[in-house]
Amino acid sequence: MPIDRRDFLKLGGLAALAGGLPVLGRANSLAATSMAPAAVPQGKADYTLRIARSLVELAPDHIVSTTTYNGQFPGPLIRLKEGQRVVVDVYNDTAVPEQLHWHGQAVPMAIDGAAEEGSPYIAPHGMRRLSFVPGPSGFRFYHTHVVAGSDLTLGQYSGQVGPVYIEPRHEPGSYDQEVFLVLKEFDPYFSKGGDMAMDFLRPSEREPSLEERGESAMKASLASGKAKGYEVGYQAFAINGRMLGSGEPIRVKPGERLLLHVLNGSATEIRSLALPGHTFKVVALDGNPVPHPAEVPVLWIGTAERISAMVEMNHPGTWILGDLDDDDRGHGMGIVVEYAGHRGKPQWIKPSPYAWDYRRFALSNAKSAEPDEIIEMTFAKQNAAINGFNRWTINDVAFDMQAMKPIFHLKYGKRYRLRMHNASDDIHPMHLHRHSFEITRIAGQPIGGLIKDVAMLGGYQSMDIDFTADQRGLSLFHCHMQLHMDFGFMTLFDCA
Repeated sequence: MPIDRRDFLKLGGLAALAGGLPVLGRANSLAATSMAPAAVPQGKADYTLRIARSLVELAPDHIVSTTTYNGQFPGPLIRLKEGQRVVVDVYNDTAVPEQLHWHGQAVPMAIDGAAEEGSPYIAPHGMRRLSFVPGPSGFRFYHTHVVAGSDLTLGQYSGQVGPVYIEPRHEPGSYDQEVFLVLKEFDPYFSKGGDMAMDFLRPSEREPSLEERGESAMKASLASGKAKGYEVGYQAFAINGRMLGSGEPIRVKPGERLLLHVLNGSATEIRSLALPGHTFKVVALDGNPVPHPAEVPVLWIGTAERISAMVEMNHPGTWILGDLDDDDRGHGMGIVVEYAGHRGKPQWIKPSPYAWDYRRFALSNAKSAEPDEIIEMTFAKQNAAINGFNRWTINDVAFDMQAMKPIFHLKYGKRYRLRMHNASDDIHPMHLHRHSFEITRIAGQPIGGLIKDVAMLGGYQSMDIDFTADQRGLSLFHCHMQLHMDFGFMTLFDCA
């Protein structure tokens, strides 16, 4: 839904149906640390969010029941100002302890919204008042951060996703219209094996040693009689909570410059987007301006990634801005773009295959600063090891949701390089809490200047990411696919 940049949204409160089941881990024991309503400090909050069960009309004939913020999907756009303190009241009208994670922001661990770091839960039918200084500027978002496990009503399978835009101190670029798009799937179900695209990343070279390890482990598992581990599929797809053809179109005029902010709010899916006859000039990734803005015909967006792109509206007509996958687009993953004076059936023209390459947006021949320490990490899959679910490990260790002990100990102010080796054929969108990082090497090829908080690591590939440990305390590091993080794919850093 188009949103005028100059409208500063204030969030209303709307309670809906309560419901849900207890989360796994230490939810119940930590829930008591959340503020009860009587303990709320005096004064009005800048924003209010209410977590509750509600109905979302994806289309007139397709209504889903899920957990949302303020009774809507996506959650309300929150516009903040860089460096200006904000107060947010979060009410939990469900029977489940909840967490609200401020993805991409450098906030204290008690505010960050991850139980693994010690953030207090928002108690069932309770609330928390959060006060923090937003930053860094750019396109961020907020979402739940609880364990779902085998319950597809919890965690990021629900509708708990909302965009955040932190206004920079100095306005970047000029445009005529700004539109926020939140991509999301609904009606999840378990399946054996999936068909997600895996061949779109460049560089594409695999490491033989990683491939041999992953393939031999899978062959041995299947030979022992195990089926492939559970994956998650979806029956409905939507942009801004509406299936293709059911919502309001993006209305434009010839000659306009459209700034798109696209968020992949999926629990597990990588998404693509194309607009026939148009190109996207990528100006920011994960809210951070790219060193080299570049035009591309297709956007590929990993789970929890954000892309900001400028589109010159120079091809009048009525078009579908949609996913490349015909089945997903046919089940709702698209939105109509309508030029003034044009009506009729929206047109879709499938683009030529296009590979996604982070290097396109980075500095050429850049040399990154040397780190103070290199931390080697190998990610591996144990097929169907937990009641039919895959177990995921980092350096052969699956995260212990009961102990929640930090494994890596950092020194404040030091620069660290995470050298990640993927011994599986899955693409993993890797996310580091409370920090941003620089991608410095992909599949053996150097890269520089690209700052992100989520990066897609290709199957049987290695990637280096550098960051400065500038946040004291615990920081969670994990694959952002809910099905992976729930079954071991996390670790904790401790910075002193």
